[in-house]
Amino acid sequence: MKILIVEDDLEAADAMARGLTEAGHECVKAADGEEGLGAAHAGQFDVMIVDRMMPKMDGVTLIQTLRREGDGTPVLFLSALGEVGDRVTGLQAGGDDYLVKPYAFAELIARVEALARRRETGSVATVLKVGDLEMDLIGRTVHRQGKEIDLQPREFQLLEFMMRHAGQSVTRTMLLEKVWEYHFDPQTNVIDVHISRLRSKIDKGFDRPMLQTVRGAGYRLDA
Repeated sequence: MKILIVEDDLEAADAMARGLTEAGHECVKAADGEEGLGAAHAGQFDVMIVDRMMPKMDGVTLIQTLRREGDGTPVLFLSALGEVGDRVTGLQAGGDDYLVKPYAFAELIARVEALARRRETGSVATVLKVGDLEMDLIGRTVHRQGKEIDLQPREFQLLEFMMRHAGQSVTRTMLLEKVWEYHFDPQTNVIDVHISRLRSKIDKGFDRPMLQTVRGAGYRLDA
């Protein structure tokens, strides 16, 4: 397993890398958030271990940036900040697990290996990403380029279906059946109205439109 360690305490990072290497894993170290971002861009990792408080770019900002870019690598936050609010902030930023310092090294290895197994078995996604558009299925929020987009419940359902079929042409019949649960065409413009509203919310003010009309076929959400 290849692990990225982003930790500004060099002694702690060395000790962590040494222990993980002895356990049979390959480690790459980064000494601050900016260096960690560069390493994440340059290589493929199975798990990232990220400190919360670091110079240049903190851990939360680092992971938020990677998640907006579509990087779904499992992340274990490691931090002395152990209050409930601190853990919630880390998890809401895109972390998959949170371990408070000081910690038992055996627990660190167990958590890292559990994250890797979860990824291999294909755990159910709770966040959908298409390009710079991100949907949190648990928090029921949508962001594009970090900007929150306020959607009505039906618009949220419509966008979720489009995101799950990103890059594919989606027909009116598919939308009627899966979003509206109609098994017949009510001969109304309900889909056109909702598509128009959704397009104005996720595309207006951004330099690249994502929701496209496919003539004679339906619609497509394309990054």
